Amino acid sequence: MNIPLHRIDKSLPLPQYETAGSFAFDFVARERTEIGPKDVGFVPGNVIIECPPNLALLILPRSSLFRKKSLLIPNAPGLVDQDYCGKDDEILIQVLNLSEETVVVDRGEKIAQGLFVRTERAAFEEHDSPREKSRGGFGSTDTP
Repeated sequence: MNIPLHRIDKSLPLPQYETAGSFAFDFVARERTEIGPKDVGFVPGNVIIECPPNLALLILPRSSLFRKKSLLIPNAPGLVDQDYCGKDDEILIQVLNLSEETVVVDRGEKIAQGLFVRTERAAFEEHDSPREKSRGGFGSTDTP
């Protein structure tokens, strides 16, 4: 599958899958970004990606992001829609610094992962009433 993309800084590598078994590719930081204690920051991901029809791009944290940087992606998974691909639509990785210190993400550092998933748009069909039997929620399958 070929995915159209535009790299902002061509001296940084194209996104790539690190191993033959990787499902997600890595985003690298386009510029050094400092995130203050308990603050939210946006790390530029260096690419504008045009998702083909019926594909969505999810932005996920790398497994080491919190352990190494005390950063979380608060909206994880982030979602990149098919039409978010204009000239100013560089993918930004939103991060939350949970530490008491300023965290630095260096230029070229791997910051997040991208995962393409197949999607389909739903056509909603309204009904006059819901089903009679309720399933429950919030742990309802744990009770006999």
